Amino acid sequence: MISFRRLAKTYLTGTVLFLSFSFGTALNAQDGKALFQTNCASCHAVHKKVTGPALAGVESRWSSKENLHAWIKNNQAFLKTGDKYANDLFLEYNKSAMTVFPSLTDADIDAILAYIKSVPEPSAANPAAGGAAAAKDESSDNTLLFGILTLVLAVVALILLQVNANLKKLADQHAGEPGVEPVPFWKNKSYIALLTVVLFIVGGYLTSVGAMNLGRSKNYQPLQPIYYSHKVHAGINQINCQYCHIGVYQGKQATIPSVNICMNCHLAIKEYTGAPLHNEEGEEVNGTAQIQELYKYAGYDPSKQTPESWDASKAKPIEWARIHNLPDHVYFNHSQHVKAGKVQCQTCHGEIQKMDEVKQFADLSMGWCVNCHRETKVQFKDNGFYSIYEKYHQDLKNGKMDSTKGVTVHDIGGTECQKCHY
Repeated sequence: MISFRRLAKTYLTGTVLFLSFSFGTALNAQDGKALFQTNCASCHAVHKKVTGPALAGVESRWSSKENLHAWIKNNQAFLKTGDKYANDLFLEYNKSAMTVFPSLTDADIDAILAYIKSVPEPSAANPAAGGAAAAKDESSDNTLLFGILTLVLAVVALILLQVNANLKKLADQHAGEPGVEPVPFWKNKSYIALLTVVLFIVGGYLTSVGAMNLGRSKNYQPLQPIYYSHKVHAGINQINCQYCHIGVYQGKQATIPSVNICMNCHLAIKEYTGAPLHNEEGEEVNGTAQIQELYKYAGYDPSKQTPESWDASKAKPIEWARIHNLPDHVYFNHSQHVKAGKVQCQTCHGEIQKMDEVKQFADLSMGWCVNCHRETKVQFKDNGFYSIYEKYHQDLKNGKMDSTKGVTVHDIGGTECQKCHY
């Protein structure tokens, strides 16, 4: 008689391997997304052109994946190979050099490319929202599918084990051998041990992911006392970030603008005449009514007062809900990054000029910051802040240090514990 025990064990083993593969695939996709957001999102989007080209279908545009890997790791060195597509791309973007990523491995780049492939085309805007809410690029989530398939395989394996036990019992009876009552699977020590190991692995993974996300507030978007659109101010009207956030060049904090700064413009601008505004729920927002809310905080009544007669001493602060916040034991200085390091606001805050209601773009975790310090080149040229690093200046001048790679924040101590934790 054909024994089904080996077949049942094969199915059960396959179930465990499939479960492990499912979690591994989800983890790889998560890693690819994290790597993309850390290294690429400041200049690239998947389905639209921003600072750099759209990355959807990027592999098909290159002659080989090896060339694409070489370009990402060090585009300046790859240009010297004379590759036509690379040089045409360099000229198309006015000879603007892309950041080099020598620390990215081939596996890291493949994870990023896999994430890019998983991002679907953006869907059309919801007509009920007046086209205000743009579709978000999200990686496809197959977790539910993997879970259902895993459950089905587990049920099949249990059924086969039961069939095997019954067939063996019938065979023993036919051969006249005394039957041995099979041990129920819920009492079988092997099955219990296997189930315990699987639950331990799954529980450990979920617990680790949850623990790593404690205290992080990515995508945090609180309701503010006044609907303030960065898209209207910084995007459409091209108001420089530093006009409102005056501390970003001078000190540790970027500072929240005072009511007086808002009134510098809104003493003259009393109504909103731009494109319709919508909140995250798709509801239309009355921009003029929001300006009136500002006047209440400023203690200004345009129907009774003139700009000359306004008494600013009666103004009260607007109680904005803070979005970006670091733990008390972390030191971060805006001026060191923005003024000395020449870091763009969008690197940490995302495309702030396209946001109506601001949300936290990056998770601002320690790993996210350290990766940036490892890969970001310090702009030494014509930057007096770094004049004290004479050795690096001489090494670059004498050719002892690769000028295309440059000096990273890591090289000047940017990953030392004491730099951020004091």
